[in-house]
Amino acid sequence: MSEHNSENLKIQIIGAGPGDPDLITVKGLRLLQEADVVLYTDSLVSEELIARAKPEAEVLQSAGMSLEEMVEVMVDRVKAGKKVVRVHTGDPSVFGAIMEQAALLKREGVGIEVIPGVSSVFAAAAAVGAELTIPDLTQTLILTRAEGRTPVPEREQLKELASHHSTLALFLSATLTKKVVRELTEAGWSPETPVAVVQRATWPDQLIVRTTLEKLDEDMRVNGIRSHAMILAGWALDPNIHEKDEYRSKLYDKTFTHGYRKGVKA
Repeated sequence: MSEHNSENLKIQIIGAGPGDPDLITVKGLRLLQEADVVLYTDSLVSEELIARAKPEAEVLQSAGMSLEEMVEVMVDRVKAGKKVVRVHTGDPSVFGAIMEQAALLKREGVGIEVIPGVSSVFAAAAAVGAELTIPDLTQTLILTRAEGRTPVPEREQLKELASHHSTLALFLSATLTKKVVRELTEAGWSPETPVAVVQRATWPDQLIVRTTLEKLDEDMRVNGIRSHAMILAGWALDPNIHEKDEYRSKLYDKTFTHGYRKGVKA
């Protein structure tokens, strides 16, 4: 152990947001600009954002590193008295693989502070102008992924989750659309269920594909989408949903009384 008090040894894990360098939190940007060492996922995080680090900062790319190599670098620098930040895409708490880093850092007496970021699921919803929870239609959003090389717990198989018929946001599933279509169909989803796919949400080359469940796999193939894509599925993705009065929120209904306004009869 170094001479530093272990309680003071800490790195910040910063959510960089989905791509647009302006979609980082004020706190996240401040910590990035104060850092002596910046370790970032170069395959996913905007170079324009990382360029906002101070000129003398040591900037390290992590895409080619193993977990142990990343942790070794972070531990070495923080024990040398450096301010270290680890920059993740989106929000670190969703498919961010931060707990395995935290576990190894803890063994070395180094703690973490997580700074949340804008998740790609919300960036994708914004890109298509969707509200993912619609009154009297769906009030639940499930964030998950289809099972590929990494297994999914049996009780969280896509077919089981889809049985709730709520809005689904599928991460890491762009190459698994045949499985997605099959499992949602087996769960009783209509072939006409609206689906929106957003590839590289908020990046300059963002691509939006609006489709239906039965056409999802073919439209993904035609558009060459195999990575960096968020799949949003469910009737909340109907582009005409805003025209249906029966799904309006009570919040702004003039007949609805709440703590700040007394309703009036229609």
